[in-house]
Parts: sequence; structure tokens; C-alpha cells
Amino acid sequence: MKEYQIAVLPGDGIGPEVTGEAVRVLQAAGERFGLQFAMSQYAVGAAGVAAAGDPLPPETRAAVTQADAVLLGAVGDPSLDHAPRKLRPESGLLALRSLLAVYANLRPVTTNPALAFCSPLKPEHLAGVDILIVRELVGGLYYGEPRGKDNGAAVNTLRYTEAEVERVARVAFGAARRRRRRLLSVDKANVLETSQLWRETVTRVAVDYADVTLEHAYVDYAAMRLVTDSAGIDVLLTENMFGDILSDEAAVLAGSLGLLPSASLGDGPGLFEPIHGSAPALAGKDVANPIGAIASAAMLLRYGLGLAEPATAVEQAIAAALEQGARTRDIARPSDRMIGTREMGAWIAELVRSPARRPLSLVR
Repeated sequence: MKEYQIAVLPGDGIGPEVTGEAVRVLQAAGERFGLQFAMSQYAVGAAGVAAAGDPLPPETRAAVTQADAVLLGAVGDPSLDHAPRKLRPESGLLALRSLLAVYANLRPVTTNPALAFCSPLKPEHLAGVDILIVRELVGGLYYGEPRGKDNGAAVNTLRYTEAEVERVARVAFGAARRRRRRLLSVDKANVLETSQLWRETVTRVAVDYADVTLEHAYVDYAAMRLVTDSAGIDVLLTENMFGDILSDEAAVLAGSLGLLPSASLGDGPGLFEPIHGSAPALAGKDVANPIGAIASAAMLLRYGLGLAEPATAVEQAIAAALEQGARTRDIARPSDRMIGTREMGAWIAELVRSPARRPLSLVR
């Protein structure tokens, strides 16, 4: 039996708590489907600085490149907000993405009728929402050189090559072909040369996907479309910074940042993480929603290890738990019985093991 090597990077803030529940659910999937996971933990972010003076320590670098997949919690610590850039937790995350060359970030956004009350949008705007945001992840402003801040001025450089745009565009077109065959490519081509290159390249790639309908949109219009015509968007393709912003905006459709997962894919091990941050104010209080991390574990099974059936089982367990009334603080109404991070994870894990069972008060 193959043993899958998974590097677990809990990170900072609520990262260890939500990642712990994702690990619990992976173990449950292993029990049900006869899979063996070797999961070892490594430091990243502020935890890496504390352990080794580096937000991406050498031990972590070596481990992630040898793993079959990488599961990440979150990075960020306000105590390092004014530290040199090389010691910032976010620098560790950017370095991790670059090391793994995970250029295509997939962020699915769907709505659950049981959580319609969580969104400020009217229910009629939420019906049928099923969006896949494909974000270019290792280029653009976050990686551009030169950069710097001096004498009251600051510089960041936005740069893309045709090859960088083409490879992520092909991921998006391929995904659209497996879905509803519509692609919305987002840019700012009316003012940015990089966006003009983006639009030209995506248009050229579209010739190879004649069965997919391509539409271009400026990022400001796309931001409006996300909340006014959510169900009309199938696959949304965009560059790094725009994707960062738009995917957080899309969380309002689902009802909470704590619900949304992501998969970052390239030519080597994939990186799987919830889209939320480290939320240090919530750390250690057993109140964070682990569903984003657990759904990221489902994406790890599907995209990282090619295990579609266990991935579906985890996704179905999440949906069942929500339908049964499992509610962490961020998705609860005053009349709901709120549960903590650990109980939510235990609830979903039990549903993975025994789908017909309705688990209650599993955490003692």
C-alpha cells in the first residue's frame, strides 16, 4: 500500500487549530478508504522565525519539496509587522509558493442554502453560485523587482511574461472545459501594459479552446459582477493581486472567509490552504471555523494525490454537517447552538467515517 507523504505547516495564529482538524479529517478518510498518510509538521511564518530565525527554515524547504502534497494553515503575526522584510511571516509564504512553483491558485466559491443568512446579499443573488477563481500566484506585484522604500517614496514593479500568462490561462481554460465552459478573464487593460499583454495572451490561448466562451472584463467591473451576477460567473481568471482581492470579496457569497479553501498547483507538490489569515485575536480560543482548512484537505486529496472518491467523501461530510446544524461562531445566528473548532472537526471526521450517522457533542 502506498504511503502518501504530507508536509503539514500549521503556521501562526489559528493555523495550528484549523490544520489540526484538517489532519483529523484526513486520518478519518484514511481509515474509511484504507489509505496511509505520513504527516509530519514543519515551521513556517512567525513560527519559523521563532524556531530558526527564518520564516521558511531550511528544514521546511527540504521537506516540502520531497512531499507528495503540502497542507498549510496560515501565516502572520502582528509582533513582526515592523520586522525587516526577510523576517516577515508573509515573506515565508511568498518564498514557499516560489519554491514549489505553484503558479495556478484554484479558489472555489459555492453557496450552501443552509448558510444563506450569513451573506449580506439577498438569497436570490446566491442561488446557483458556483465559481472557480483561478489566480496566477508566483508573478506580478508581489514578486516584482526592483522594489524598495526610501526617502518618502516606494516602488513595486508589476511584470508578467507571455509564458507566465499562458500557463495559468491553460489551467483556467481546462477547468472551464470540465465545468460550464465559460471563462471570464479579468485585467485592467485600459491603463496597464501588463494587462494588455495578459489580454492578448489569453485571447491567443482561447483559440485552442473553441468550446469555451471567453469574456474579458476590467477588474472594477468584475468586482461589481461578483456581487450582482454571481451565478453568471463560471471560471474567473486573473493575475496575482487582483485574484487576492477578488477571492476575498467572493467570500461574502459563501458567508465567511472561514469556509473557503484553495489549491495551488504547479509541476511539483501542490500547496493546499484555507484562504483566511492567521486571525491572531482568535488564536487558542477554540472558536475558529476549520471548514476552509478541511475543504483544503479535500482539494489535497483530489488535486494533490488524485484521490477523487475520498475527496468527495470529505466534501459531502462538510455539507452534511452544515445541514445538520453544525455552526461555529462566524456562521451562527443568536438562536443557534455554537460549537468550537475541535467539535466541528470531530463532527465532520465522524461523518467521513460513517456518513449515515449524525454525530453530536463528540468533543468531551
